[in-house]
Amino acid sequence: MEKNRKRKRKIILAALLFTSLLLTGCSKINRDTKIVLTTGFTKDEVFRIETASCYKKEVMVYLTNLQNRYEQVYGTEIWGKEQAGVTFEQSIKESVLAELAQIKTMNLMAEKYNISLDEAEQDAINEAANVYFDSLTGEEKDALGVTLDTIRQLYREYAIADKVYDYMIKDVNPEISDDEARTVVVQQILIRFSGQGSAEEADISDQQKSYALARAKEALKRIEAGEDFDVVATRYNEAEESTISIRKGDMDAACEEAAFGLGGEEISDIIETPEGYYILKCVSTLNREETELNKVKIVEARKKEAFSREYDSFVQTLTRHVNEGLWKEITLLHDSNITTSDFFEVFAEYYGK
Repeated sequence: MEKNRKRKRKIILAALLFTSLLLTGCSKINRDTKIVLTTGFTKDEVFRIETASCYKKEVMVYLTNLQNRYEQVYGTEIWGKEQAGVTFEQSIKESVLAELAQIKTMNLMAEKYNISLDEAEQDAINEAANVYFDSLTGEEKDALGVTLDTIRQLYREYAIADKVYDYMIKDVNPEISDDEARTVVVQQILIRFSGQGSAEEADISDQQKSYALARAKEALKRIEAGEDFDVVATRYNEAEESTISIRKGDMDAACEEAAFGLGGEEISDIIETPEGYYILKCVSTLNREETELNKVKIVEARKKEAFSREYDSFVQTLTRHVNEGLWKEITLLHDSNITTSDFFEVFAEYYGK
């Protein structure tokens, strides 16, 4: 039961992560390996990776569901917005192309690992496909060009990709120690060498460094004389925040070493870094909540690394062909009667049981 709950959470997260690509920049299908063809495709074939083909109707299911999800939140005007000369519609199209290419590739990897769906998983896929297909109006089915078999295939390939991912990260140790993930909370006073940037960037003079050091010594002297750290920070601190959480790897090595070496309420000496002088005061030697969150981030980073290492290696062996002409013709469906948006949610509900 716990495994199923974790699977469901992961699938939902994967769907949300996929849509979040649209806000952080799209990931494009790799078109550099081997040759890209624009001829020799079957009807409505958008791309082919070795023996795996993706058709227009599959693209339209993903594209339309994401389109409607975004319109529910941001409205239809979002499609006219641009970032770095790329419209949001172009971004969502490229993200869909990349996602489907990855799923098709992972299904090819399933053959390599001899991974398939068991009977219970296939039953769940069939049930989910029935539910989603029945939720579509006749107009939506026609606009997307789908049949029940189309939805079954999409869900089946999505589920197999999920199992392949599990297989590829199976050796990642989920146990992270408190020490490795420890997050400390400190108050800080930063006195910069100049108004902004590091010493190297701003070509800081010895005079500027001396002035900054003098101010740092002055601030530390006031603290040591009993003046409240907060009061001194108000006068001297040039950082944006006065209290921060620090994980390993977050700050300059000298600052990090000092922060993790402080005891409760202990105050550091003056710490020199490329941007200026720091004085730190320990607020908490272990922020339990932040440490637990950091454990999750560390595990996820390791999973991503394990997956990418195997996946990237496999991808380089494949030949990919993109039907550029058809791809350019595919557009969003701007029709108020086409509202389907729960393709991923239905999958998660039934496959994650």
